Amino acid sequence: MAKQEIKAERNWYAIHTYSGYENAVLKNLNQRIESLGMQDRIFNVVVPTEKSIKIKAGKRVEVEEKIYPGYILVEMIVTDDSWYVVRNTPRVTGFVGSGVTPVPVSKEEIDFLFSRMEEKENAKHHIDMEIGETILITDGPFKELQGKVSEVDQERGKIKVLVDMFGRETPVELDFLQLKKI
Repeated sequence: MAKQEIKAERNWYAIHTYSGYENAVLKNLNQRIESLGMQDRIFNVVVPTEKSIKIKAGKRVEVEEKIYPGYILVEMIVTDDSWYVVRNTPRVTGFVGSGVTPVPVSKEEIDFLFSRMEEKENAKHHIDMEIGETILITDGPFKELQGKVSEVDQERGKIKVLVDMFGRETPVELDFLQLKKI
């Protein structure tokens, strides 16, 4: 097979995969790049992930979550051969773009994604409560009381709750792990 002349430029592209198979596609694609000798056209394959804090079995746990489930990023030069290798990898449904022409992801979006991925030391709290929502306090001195969310601090993982005490609404700051949606 004669090597195709490389005229296109190196860019990042979003690849749509079957949801839940992103890591399998990453592994398969890396094996295909190696076995088909495409290292000069396909450079990096990444599954964008970030760490967040969630509650599992009543405990605070750091979990790694995919930023865009069902998508991976590939840095490559698009030629007929490289397009074919990526497109025909098992569980890849196609490139993100119009028709059969892949559209590169903008430099700003890539920079934002990689900065978000590098924040892995500072896991984010996953708080799915909104202002005005009624909640139940499940732990601490106010256990079993109901209240309304008045403020959400994602950075610190704290929530201000208005609790009815002695006929007045009293603001109480609690950790999000001490609350449960009703």
